[in-house]
Amino acid sequence: MHPTQVLFPGTRQPVSLPVCDHYAGSEKLMRKSIAMQQELGPVFDITLDCEDGASAGNEVAHAQLVGSLIAGDDNRFGRIGARVHDVTSPFFEQDVATICTSAAPRLAYLMLPKANGLADVQQALAAVARHTSAAGRRTPPLHVLIETHGALEDVRQIAALPQVESLSFGVMDFVSAHYGAIPSAAMRSPGQFTHPLVTRAKLEISAACHAYGKVPSHNVTTEIQDPAVVAGDARHAAQEFGYTRMWSIHPNQIKAIVKTLSPADDELDEAAQILLKARDVQWGPIQHGGALHDRASYRYYWSILQRGHAGGAALPAEVATWFAKTGTTAAPISTTLQH
Repeated sequence: MHPTQVLFPGTRQPVSLPVCDHYAGSEKLMRKSIAMQQELGPVFDITLDCEDGASAGNEVAHAQLVGSLIAGDDNRFGRIGARVHDVTSPFFEQDVATICTSAAPRLAYLMLPKANGLADVQQALAAVARHTSAAGRRTPPLHVLIETHGALEDVRQIAALPQVESLSFGVMDFVSAHYGAIPSAAMRSPGQFTHPLVTRAKLEISAACHAYGKVPSHNVTTEIQDPAVVAGDARHAAQEFGYTRMWSIHPNQIKAIVKTLSPADDELDEAAQILLKARDVQWGPIQHGGALHDRASYRYYWSILQRGHAGGAALPAEVATWFAKTGTTAAPISTTLQH
């Protein structure tokens, strides 16, 4: 039996996504990002940005560009999404109609910004379903940016929606929504990991995601020259707040995020050894390294292998076959990203 059949019987397996979500707005940066994904493999997602990427008066042409790039041959891995305008914008429906009509078969997801609560997310889902159905296309998953008081209040209900696969934290808009009550220092490190109101928001988003098997995605780091700062923020987000994915806003950030959030080789080796032992005893309890393991810990180690696979790690042949059986293959990866 496949591990997922044993470890998640009768339940939906938690969503697994690449650990980095890279944002690009201008045509030049979009094409550069796509070329980088072709070089490194699908170890990071690309989100083409209609909200902040389009210049005023150019929204229609920009959405058409985004749709054409996602539908084009350069989208080799099907791991490119798009951020549309928020539901109150006059360009929201236009973005959805344009992108879903032209690119839905290759569209990894749509990102919804500035939702004020559950009702906005439901409205967006209805619009996406309407336009994809009219065009005879598949409905893509929705990612939701949590950056308002209302969205944070409804975060568990939003995470519970089956069409939603990831929630992201928008630290800058969230801090700004407090009108000076939170200092600007909380938009970056170390304040973003110490201010009580900001850490509360991060923890609630992460907890909601894990409760419903969705992926929590951490906010941007504004430092674009020093990879050590980016790696440090990613490490804090993962180890202290439970985030398994992080935004990138510059190509210099991608490798640092992927390397930091992907499991290390020794973690992957241990996970492989434990799960192969478990398979050999039909997934009953085992001892490994003097410790007892059963299906509760097997689920943890399976998640380690999933993240390693998504990050392009070279897995032992016996373990790699489990991913081949699910219709996926190990992702190619540049040697500069290997641990």
